[in-house]
Amino acid sequence: MKRFLLLGLLALAPAAAALAQTAPATAAAPDKAKPVQVVEAACGQCRLGLPGRACDLAVRIEGNAYFVDGTHIDSHGDAHAKDGFCQQIRQAEVQGQVVNDRFVATYFRLLPETPKPR
Repeated sequence: MKRFLLLGLLALAPAAAALAQTAPATAAAPDKAKPVQVVEAACGQCRLGLPGRACDLAVRIEGNAYFVDGTHIDSHGDAHAKDGFCQQIRQAEVQGQVVNDRFVATYFRLLPETPKPR
């Protein structure tokens, strides 16, 4: 039994290492020398009309939607929760730039939800 567990863990190690290399962490604080933008953030497939079969974080900047590199949809809570990215479009502060039709984030902070008037 231990042998199967060990083999399973060894099989997953390369995938975990590849994910860690392809998803660099964003900075904890914005770079004061660069502007911070407030953008719409949500699941690209569920809310922003981007193609794909999985749920991936995206932002809408000046009317254009881009998948995000530098942070992951699951880094900001449960995407399928009531307030998650697959259920609603949220506001986020970001820094970064669009490179090859993807937004490469160097800073990403999800803003608190504002209560809806009754």
